[in-house]
Amino acid sequence: MNWGVFEGLLSGVNKYSTAFGRIWLSLVFIFRLLVYVVAAERVWSDDHKDFDCNTRQPGCSNVCFDHFFPVSHIRLWALQLILVTCPSLLVIMHVAYREAKEQRHRAAGGDDCRCIYPNPGKKRGGLWWTYLLSLIFKAGVDVVFLYIFYRFYRNYTLPRLVKCELPPCPNVVDCFISRPTEKNIFTLFMVVTACVCVMLSLIEAAYLIGKRCRECLLASSGESRW
Repeated sequence: MNWGVFEGLLSGVNKYSTAFGRIWLSLVFIFRLLVYVVAAERVWSDDHKDFDCNTRQPGCSNVCFDHFFPVSHIRLWALQLILVTCPSLLVIMHVAYREAKEQRHRAAGGDDCRCIYPNPGKKRGGLWWTYLLSLIFKAGVDVVFLYIFYRFYRNYTLPRLVKCELPPCPNVVDCFISRPTEKNIFTLFMVVTACVCVMLSLIEAAYLIGKRCRECLLASSGESRW
C-alpha cells in the first residue's frame, strides 16, 4: 500500500471536514482500520482451521461452520470500512471538480473574470448537499452492518460451544469455536466504535443543517431591515 497517497487522501478529507468530521476520521483510522489490520485479521485467521467437532464424518465440520458462520467477521468489516470511507473521497472529488472548473473558467475568461467558486472547498450549493448526503450514507452503512452482525451473530457474541445436527453429520455433534473470548472482545470493540461513528455523523449532519438554517434566517432578517 502506498502510504504517501493514503496520507494525502487523509489530509484532503481533514481539510474539507468540520471538527466532528475530523474526530470521525481519527476514530475510523485509529480505532477501526488499524485495529482491523494489526490485530483482528490475526485473531480470525484460524477460525475455520480450529473449528473442531467431535466427529470424523467427512463434510460435517464444513457444513456446521458454514451454518454458524455464513460470512466471516473480517470480510464484513472490510466491506464495511470500504463503504463507510468512500463518501469522504467523493467530497474530495467534488472539490477537485470545482477547482478544475474554476481553472478552465479563468483560462477562458482571463484573471479579471468573475470567479465561479471563490472558495471551491467551501460547503455551499452542490458541495453542501454532497457533504450532507455523505454523512447520512456513512451513518446508514454503519447501521446496516450493525444489523447484519446482529442477525448473523446474536448479541454480537460467539458461544464457546455450538450443537450441530445438519447432514452429513451422523447425529447431534458438539463443535468448539477457536478463541471465542478474544473474538468477542474485538467484536464488541468494533461495534462500540461503529456506534460512536454513527452518532458523530448524525451530530455533524445536525450541525450543518442548523448552521445553514441560521445563515438563512440572518440573511432574511438582514434583507427585511433594508
